[in-house]
Amino acid sequence: MNKVQNARRVVIKVGTSTLCYKTGNLNLRRVRKLIEVMSDLKNEGHDIIFVTSGAIGIGVGRAGLSKRPTDIPTKQACAAIGQCELMNIYDREFSKFNHTVAQLLVTRDVVSNKTRHENAFNTLHRLLEMNIVPIINANDTVSIDQLDFDENDTLSAVMAQLCEADLLVILTDVDGLYDMNPSDPNAKHIPLVTKITDDLINSTKQKGSELASGGMITKLEAAMIAGETGIPTVIINGDDPENLYRIFDGTAKCTIFDLN
Repeated sequence: MNKVQNARRVVIKVGTSTLCYKTGNLNLRRVRKLIEVMSDLKNEGHDIIFVTSGAIGIGVGRAGLSKRPTDIPTKQACAAIGQCELMNIYDREFSKFNHTVAQLLVTRDVVSNKTRHENAFNTLHRLLEMNIVPIINANDTVSIDQLDFDENDTLSAVMAQLCEADLLVILTDVDGLYDMNPSDPNAKHIPLVTKITDDLINSTKQKGSELASGGMITKLEAAMIAGETGIPTVIINGDDPENLYRIFDGTAKCTIFDLN
């Protein structure tokens, strides 16, 4: 727990279900509060790297579609629409707290291509040296084959490794990991995971929200990726952005993955 509370460089990933109403439109009150809390944590001395989902979900709402598309061209079109909306709001809200943001849209070859990996590494670290908040999303408008990063849980873990983070925080619509579906009244919350087993993976293969693309299984995968380089992962409910404060004061109801 000390490793979590003492983390200085923090990647915070927020999912579509946290950012948006079921209509696909942004939950503006929650987004504004989230940015206020992240700005305050940055004022406290944390480096904040913000990995955001939501471009496709927001694009769905802005385009007047009734549900998330299944074909790649429409997904890409919705991503292009939604990304503009996201960055416009993030830039405006962070600026209210005197923080400057920078947008990075990445594809999977940032992992496999040595030159692109090095360029992304250098850009991220220089932005942090400049006291900028990097805002990262998958480049869904040019991705192919079901989009390079199927969901941004994986992306957040890769970015945590790339920026040499001390902690990965994944905000979602539950309080962390449970031993069964959390809607079941008999479900028990799991506060700490030190090993991800096959049984644990099999028990979490559930569908995410209608606008999201991942579920708990992708968050376990992210925790494993981050854990490869000793980065702990916290999964916590993002409905109340002030839960981020509770992570650092040790009072949060969440699941901590410390796999070392």
